[in-house]
Amino acid sequence: MSTAPTIGPVKAIVIGASAGGVEAIGTLLSALPAALQTPVFIVLHVPRERPSLLAPIFQLKCALPVREASDKEPVAPGTVYLAPPDYHLLIDEGPLTALSADDPVHYSRPAIDVLFESAADVYRAGLLGLVLTGGNQDGAAGLAAVIAAGGQGVVQLPESAQVPYMPAAALQRNPSSRVLSLGDIAGLFAALPA
Repeated sequence: MSTAPTIGPVKAIVIGASAGGVEAIGTLLSALPAALQTPVFIVLHVPRERPSLLAPIFQLKCALPVREASDKEPVAPGTVYLAPPDYHLLIDEGPLTALSADDPVHYSRPAIDVLFESAADVYRAGLLGLVLTGGNQDGAAGLAAVIAAGGQGVVQLPESAQVPYMPAAALQRNPSSRVLSLGDIAGLFAALPA
Protein backbone atom coordinates (compact mmCIF):
# COMPACT_ATOMS: atom_id res chain seq x y z
CA MET A 1 0.00 0.00 0.00
CA SER A 2 1.39 3.35 -1.04
CA THR A 3 0.43 6.73 0.33
CA ALA A 4 2.38 8.68 -2.27
CA PRO A 5 0.86 12.16 -2.59
CA THR A 6 1.09 12.28 -6.39
CA ILE A 7 -0.60 10.53 -9.29
CA GLY A 8 0.34 9.97 -12.89
CA PRO A 9 -1.31 11.53 -15.95
CA VAL A 10 -5.10 11.30 -15.83
CA LYS A 11 -7.55 11.51 -18.77
CA ALA A 12 -10.68 10.85 -16.70
CA ILE A 13 -11.71 10.31 -13.08
CA VAL A 14 -14.41 7.94 -11.80
CA ILE A 15 -15.69 8.17 -8.24
CA GLY A 16 -17.97 5.78 -6.40
CA ALA A 17 -19.60 6.25 -3.01
CA SER A 18 -22.65 5.24 -1.03
CA ALA A 19 -23.57 6.02 2.58
CA GLY A 20 -21.73 9.16 3.70
CA GLY A 21 -20.86 9.98 0.11
CA VAL A 22 -22.57 13.37 -0.21
CA GLU A 23 -20.18 14.92 2.29
CA ALA A 24 -17.13 13.07 0.96
CA ILE A 25 -17.80 13.96 -2.69
CA GLY A 26 -18.56 17.56 -1.77
CA THR A 27 -15.15 17.81 -0.13
CA LEU A 28 -13.40 16.42 -3.21
CA LEU A 29 -15.31 18.52 -5.75
CA SER A 30 -14.47 21.70 -3.86
CA ALA A 31 -10.78 20.86 -4.34
CA LEU A 32 -10.90 20.51 -8.15
CA PRO A 33 -9.06 23.31 -9.99
CA ALA A 34 -11.33 25.64 -11.99
CA ALA A 35 -9.16 25.17 -15.11
CA LEU A 36 -9.18 21.36 -14.95
CA GLN A 37 -9.86 19.75 -18.34
CA THR A 38 -10.31 16.20 -17.02
CA PRO A 39 -13.92 14.91 -16.98
CA VAL A 40 -15.19 13.45 -13.70
CA PHE A 41 -17.88 10.74 -13.52
CA ILE A 42 -19.64 9.96 -10.25
CA VAL A 43 -21.91 7.19 -9.05
CA LEU A 44 -23.46 7.88 -5.68
CA HIS A 45 -26.09 5.42 -4.50
CA VAL A 46 -29.30 7.46 -4.33
CA PRO A 47 -32.96 6.52 -3.88
CA ARG A 48 -34.33 5.24 -7.17
CA GLU A 49 -37.87 6.50 -6.77
CA ARG A 50 -37.35 10.27 -6.72
CA PRO A 51 -35.38 12.94 -8.60
CA SER A 52 -31.92 13.78 -7.32
CA LEU A 53 -30.97 17.24 -6.09
CA LEU A 54 -27.27 16.41 -6.06
CA ALA A 55 -26.25 18.37 -9.18
CA PRO A 56 -27.30 21.78 -7.79
CA ILE A 57 -25.96 20.88 -4.34
CA PHE A 58 -22.57 19.88 -5.72
CA GLN A 59 -22.48 22.83 -8.15
CA LEU A 60 -22.34 25.17 -5.15
CA LYS A 61 -19.12 23.44 -4.04
CA CYS A 62 -17.41 22.97 -7.41
CA ALA A 63 -15.77 25.41 -9.83
CA LEU A 64 -16.46 23.05 -12.75
CA PRO A 65 -19.88 22.54 -14.35
CA VAL A 66 -21.82 19.75 -12.61
CA ARG A 67 -24.76 17.97 -14.24
CA GLU A 68 -26.65 14.72 -14.45
CA ALA A 69 -25.43 12.63 -17.34
CA SER A 70 -27.69 12.11 -20.37
CA ASP A 71 -27.77 9.18 -22.75
CA LYS A 72 -25.39 9.37 -25.74
CA GLU A 73 -23.96 12.73 -24.67
CA PRO A 74 -20.42 13.57 -25.87
CA VAL A 75 -18.08 13.90 -22.90
CA ALA A 76 -17.04 17.52 -22.41
CA PRO A 77 -13.68 18.36 -20.84
CA GLY A 78 -13.68 19.78 -17.34
CA THR A 79 -17.21 18.62 -16.56
CA VAL A 80 -18.57 16.62 -13.62
CA TYR A 81 -21.21 14.03 -14.57
CA LEU A 82 -23.52 12.42 -12.03
CA ALA A 83 -25.40 9.18 -12.61
CA PRO A 84 -29.14 9.92 -12.48
CA PRO A 85 -31.39 7.96 -10.12
CA ASP A 86 -32.37 4.47 -11.29
CA TYR A 87 -29.94 4.41 -14.25
CA HIS A 88 -26.50 2.89 -14.61
CA LEU A 89 -23.97 5.37 -16.00
CA LEU A 90 -21.56 3.96 -18.57
CA ILE A 91 -18.84 5.42 -20.78
CA ASP A 92 -18.90 4.41 -24.46
CA GLU A 93 -16.32 4.97 -27.17
CA GLY A 94 -16.29 8.55 -28.38
CA PRO A 95 -16.21 9.08 -25.47
CA LEU A 96 -19.94 9.34 -24.80
CA THR A 97 -21.97 8.95 -21.64
CA ALA A 98 -24.62 6.23 -21.79
CA LEU A 99 -27.48 5.32 -19.48
CA SER A 100 -28.83 1.82 -18.88
CA ALA A 101 -31.80 0.40 -17.00
CA ASP A 102 -30.20 -3.05 -16.75
CA ASP A 103 -30.62 -5.01 -13.53
CA PRO A 104 -29.18 -3.55 -10.31
CA VAL A 105 -25.67 -4.62 -9.33
CA HIS A 106 -25.11 -5.15 -5.59
CA TYR A 107 -28.74 -4.01 -5.20
CA SER A 108 -27.78 -0.66 -6.74
CA ARG A 109 -28.76 1.16 -9.90
CA PRO A 110 -26.69 3.20 -10.57
CA ALA A 111 -23.84 0.86 -9.67
CA ILE A 112 -20.21 1.84 -9.23
CA ASP A 113 -18.89 -1.35 -10.84
CA VAL A 114 -20.80 -0.65 -14.08
CA LEU A 115 -19.31 2.85 -14.42
CA PHE A 116 -15.77 1.80 -13.52
CA GLU A 117 -15.71 -1.23 -15.83
CA SER A 118 -17.03 0.71 -18.85
CA ALA A 119 -14.72 3.67 -18.21
CA ALA A 120 -11.73 1.31 -17.92
CA ASP A 121 -12.52 -0.03 -21.40
CA VAL A 122 -12.43 3.50 -22.85
CA TYR A 123 -9.76 5.35 -20.86
CA ARG A 124 -7.44 2.41 -20.02
CA ALA A 125 -4.22 3.67 -18.38
CA GLY A 126 -5.54 7.23 -18.31
CA LEU A 127 -8.26 6.44 -15.75
CA LEU A 128 -8.17 7.26 -12.04
CA GLY A 129 -10.72 5.34 -9.97
CA LEU A 130 -11.70 6.27 -6.41
CA VAL A 131 -13.81 4.23 -4.01
CA LEU A 132 -15.10 6.21 -1.04
CA THR A 133 -17.35 5.64 1.97
CA GLY A 134 -20.22 3.18 1.69
CA GLY A 135 -21.92 0.09 3.02
CA ASN A 136 -21.67 -2.65 0.39
CA GLN A 137 -19.14 -4.23 -2.00
CA ASP A 138 -20.01 -2.12 -5.04
CA GLY A 139 -16.81 -0.67 -6.51
CA ALA A 140 -14.43 -3.50 -5.60
CA ALA A 141 -14.77 -5.32 -8.93
CA GLY A 142 -14.89 -2.04 -10.82
CA LEU A 143 -11.67 -0.83 -9.27
CA ALA A 144 -10.08 -4.16 -10.20
CA ALA A 145 -11.08 -3.47 -13.83
CA VAL A 146 -9.52 0.02 -13.66
CA ILE A 147 -6.24 -1.40 -12.35
CA ALA A 148 -6.25 -4.31 -14.82
CA ALA A 149 -6.58 -1.79 -17.67
CA GLY A 150 -3.49 0.05 -16.41
CA GLY A 151 -5.34 2.80 -14.57
CA GLN A 152 -4.75 4.03 -11.05
CA GLY A 153 -6.80 3.02 -8.02
CA VAL A 154 -7.32 5.06 -4.88
CA VAL A 155 -9.34 3.92 -1.87
CA GLN A 156 -10.44 6.14 0.99
CA LEU A 157 -8.72 5.10 4.21
CA PRO A 158 -11.49 2.95 5.73
CA GLU A 159 -10.95 4.37 9.21
CA SER A 160 -11.56 7.87 7.82
CA ALA A 161 -14.79 6.89 6.01
CA GLN A 162 -18.20 7.57 7.51
CA VAL A 163 -19.09 3.98 6.57
CA PRO A 164 -15.92 1.88 6.14
CA TYR A 165 -17.30 -1.31 4.54
CA MET A 166 -17.12 -0.23 0.88
CA PRO A 167 -13.52 1.05 0.93
CA ALA A 168 -12.46 -1.97 3.02
CA ALA A 169 -14.00 -4.34 0.43
CA ALA A 170 -12.31 -2.44 -2.41
CA LEU A 171 -8.98 -2.60 -0.62
CA GLN A 172 -9.30 -6.31 0.11
CA ARG A 173 -9.90 -6.98 -3.61
CA ASN A 174 -7.28 -4.43 -4.75
CA PRO A 175 -4.40 -4.38 -2.25
CA SER A 176 -2.17 -2.43 -4.68
CA SER A 177 -4.45 0.61 -4.48
CA ARG A 178 -3.28 3.77 -2.81
CA VAL A 179 -5.02 4.27 0.53
CA LEU A 180 -5.52 7.91 1.43
CA SER A 181 -7.59 9.97 3.81
CA LEU A 182 -10.24 12.21 2.29
CA GLY A 183 -8.03 15.22 2.96
CA ASP A 184 -5.12 13.64 1.11
CA ILE A 185 -7.37 12.78 -1.85
CA ALA A 186 -8.55 16.39 -1.91
CA GLY A 187 -4.88 17.41 -1.96
CA LEU A 188 -4.32 15.18 -5.00
CA PHE A 189 -7.30 16.79 -6.72
CA ALA A 190 -6.06 20.30 -5.97
CA ALA A 191 -2.71 19.40 -7.59
CA LEU A 192 -4.19 17.97 -10.82
CA PRO A 193 -2.78 19.77 -13.87
CA ALA A 194 -5.21 21.91 -15.87
